[in-house]
Amino acid sequence: MWFTDEKIVTVAVPSNLQYDRVYAARDMLKKHIAAKRLLRTRNKFSRSIMVSIGVSNLGCMELLFVDPGTKINGAYYCDVLLRQKLLPAIRSVSGKNFIFQQDSAPAHRAREILELLRRETPDFISPDLWPPNSPDLNPVDYAIWAVMQRRVYQSKIHTIDELKQRLIEVCRVRP
Repeated sequence: MWFTDEKIVTVAVPSNLQYDRVYAARDMLKKHIAAKRLLRTRNKFSRSIMVSIGVSNLGCMELLFVDPGTKINGAYYCDVLLRQKLLPAIRSVSGKNFIFQQDSAPAHRAREILELLRRETPDFISPDLWPPNSPDLNPVDYAIWAVMQRRVYQSKIHTIDELKQRLIEVCRVRP
């Protein structure tokens, strides 16, 4: 069974907005404070890349980097990611016998995607069988990205090329 997902990865270490520092009276709520009074603890806009991955019990496929500025819509996902990259990579490892599962991203639910997957995969779990709000059914969502992120940001990254290289190295490492 193959699980796939895409993620935007940044050069700067991702952080949670709840950790921004605020200097204000104790009883003041953060949402009532002017944005210019927040002390940001991270870059507001960090350089980023979108990466796609597929995993199964057979292993992790090579990372696929999406060209900068490309929007992942149904057409791009269908023609470039699925037809040209993901499905050939999966077939090279699994042959003709595999189950394909994706998450409920809008591009994944497009009619043309569903028709393609029904036609070109031996077994496809369609969206009508996906339970609502269950990210735990896709190990990429609930485990792989978190492990990769923890490993990627163990030391500072300065450029997109360095980020790509670190992602590739981390993907090669087994738990």
